[in-house]
Amino acid sequence: IMAVGRGERLRPLTDNLPKPMLKVGEKPILEHNIDRLSRYGVSNFHISLGYLGDKISSHFGNGESKELNINYITEDMPLGTIGAAGKIKDFKNDTVLIMNSDLLTNIDYGEFYNYFEESLADMAVATVPYHVNVPYAVMDIDHENVVSGFKEKPVFTYYSNAGIYLIKKELFKFIPSGNRFDATDLMDLLMKEGFKIISFPIHAYWLDIGR
Repeated sequence: IMAVGRGERLRPLTDNLPKPMLKVGEKPILEHNIDRLSRYGVSNFHISLGYLGDKISSHFGNGESKELNINYITEDMPLGTIGAAGKIKDFKNDTVLIMNSDLLTNIDYGEFYNYFEESLADMAVATVPYHVNVPYAVMDIDHENVVSGFKEKPVFTYYSNAGIYLIKKELFKFIPSGNRFDATDLMDLLMKEGFKIISFPIHAYWLDIGR
């Protein structure tokens, strides 16, 4: 779980507390995510720490109170959205889930994992639909400016990166240790190398807490 962010847009709430520790209801955002993952059988966690990271590690400790195993990676310099994973050498499972800590979602992790396994993919990216409503008729125009048709007030749907990934353990060799590296960098590299990346659309609740 990537829990490094400063949360600039949430100031002054994050002046003395790291963004993942801001409470939603009675517990921090990060704890909502850890508790939900544990209900799906995830028991081994690595949390990347940066800004005020000691407030995270002191709250969760080694995970014993939740019957979990929690380890920490400290980022002395920003390593991007997936770079910290390159420092981990002891993943216990063949498939690794990576996610941002500042998400609230009720994604079905079991369905996500089963879809990943059945597709025989190397990496799966959870995606959220983003709808663009055009309030006018959109013309179909060819290279000679000839109109061949039009769509009246169309809605275009795009799928955006939700910040949750499933990745085969052996692919972490592509993540440089100690250097900044984003999840999109990994996706670019894997596509160039011919690996299979799939999208898993989230039709459940998903919120990226930014402001």
